[in-house]
Amino acid sequence: MRLNALVAPALLSALLSCSGVAESQDAPRMVIADQDASGPGGSDMASLLVFLQSPKVDLLGITVVSGDSWRDLEVAHTLRLLEFMGRTDVKVHPGAAFPLVRTQEWTRLALQMYGKVTWMGAWSEENKMRWDEVGTPAEGLPATKASDEDAAHFMVRMVHLHPHQVTIYGAGPLTNIALAIRLDPHFAESAQELIIMGGSVNPHTEAPEWVNAPRHEFNFWFDPEAAHIALTAPWPKITITTIDASIQTHLDGVLKNMTASNANAAKYLVKYTQQGSVSGYAWDELAAATWLDPAITVHERNVYIDVSLSHGSDYGDTMIYSDSDKPALTLQKVHAQIDVDAPRLEKDLTALFTSPTPKARDAVALPAK
Repeated sequence: MRLNALVAPALLSALLSCSGVAESQDAPRMVIADQDASGPGGSDMASLLVFLQSPKVDLLGITVVSGDSWRDLEVAHTLRLLEFMGRTDVKVHPGAAFPLVRTQEWTRLALQMYGKVTWMGAWSEENKMRWDEVGTPAEGLPATKASDEDAAHFMVRMVHLHPHQVTIYGAGPLTNIALAIRLDPHFAESAQELIIMGGSVNPHTEAPEWVNAPRHEFNFWFDPEAAHIALTAPWPKITITTIDASIQTHLDGVLKNMTASNANAAKYLVKYTQQGSVSGYAWDELAAATWLDPAITVHERNVYIDVSLSHGSDYGDTMIYSDSDKPALTLQKVHAQIDVDAPRLEKDLTALFTSPTPKARDAVALPAK
């Protein structure tokens, strides 16, 4: 009798644990980075560099989903980043090109009825590229290729290969994660935890994107059904970096600290990240850095979070409940990051980005121009 390929590794791990052959407590923490990897430079790429630069992390793979940009171009940006860092051993797995339900056509019609949205990512009017078009990225086309294994199957395979040891980090629309949950009902419970950059509680800001719509957040908005599926699955733990936390970060200092560094990560970010982006907010890199250094979080709320699936003006908005007002639905409590230690984040990111890349091999030089 042959064991299923997904079950056998889990059984082997259990047997090793029972026999006393357990993994070292000092072993690197395993993570899969699910990212809408817009680039070059910027928050999406910086968050991947947090994992690549830390010797405490075993980045099992990068899964890519459409969001800030289209999937295929994002895959090219990610492969090129790995070439620059000398980490082409980390495989890139293409995932969903489109949300589960929401469409670009319907969304543009809805905006005429319910009002404009500040950021639309791949659907922005300024983006004239087709979903499957790559063109010539600013940093050049990669020589390496993406994996033939799609994102959802890769995630499922990894959590069964390393049961209860793999963190799933979702910093884009949660389509790939939702597909993995639907593919394998045991996926979420077999992971160690879920880290999300997404959702908005009550941000104190005059920024146009939230001043009149405080519960709006792009990652949840782009694929509300996927966010609902991910948030209601039986994860052992869910931690969310909210808009409330991200807008407390101002990263001018990080860029200044990197300008004199010869580290590949620093040179890449200085070269390709626009000043306005770095001097703005930390989005995805805040979630990644907090996973490594929980002390960045000063205050969190332990609440139930879901996403509105009503196809009206609040479609994709964050919904928040406490024990006293929770609906009679299966919801999961999350650790919602609200207030952060911004100087500590700056210190952590500077240290990571100005250090040599662990396990780097045959790094490609950054283009001269």
